[in-house]
Amino acid sequence: MVGVISDTHGLMRPEALAALAGSDHILHAGDIGTPAILEALHAIAPVTAVRGNNDRGPWAEAIAEREMLELGGAWFYVLHDIAELDIDPQAAGVHVVVAGHSHKPLREERDGVIYLNPGSAGPRRFKLPVAVARVVVEGSRVEASLTMLQEFA
Repeated sequence: MVGVISDTHGLMRPEALAALAGSDHILHAGDIGTPAILEALHAIAPVTAVRGNNDRGPWAEAIAEREMLELGGAWFYVLHDIAELDIDPQAAGVHVVVAGHSHKPLREERDGVIYLNPGSAGPRRFKLPVAVARVVVEGSRVEASLTMLQEFA
């Protein structure tokens, strides 16, 4: 299972860690907040993170703005803001595009590509839910689901 989290803004909720437990890999779609967030996630599984618009300072400079990686036979393209998508995911063979930024959980499929925004797992913004996501890859099947963190409270 691939755990997906975004927009922690320096707050690592215990419920987020519980929801991501058992992940084989974790993707963080930016606005991490502090290196301690990545350390907490690394205690669960390997982490691939991208830099968000609020990730500044020397600790964030080494973090890429975009990552493309293969996990379990599926290709993931990770960036912070979907408005900055700079590839044609379908043409590039991407199975899942992961983005954060809006704090709005979203899972939709277009042209055979899953677009996944795990929402914000950090400080609550407006009345938006606090959430993470999970992606299960089994052979050629890729399933993505959102998990509202209230389920773990």
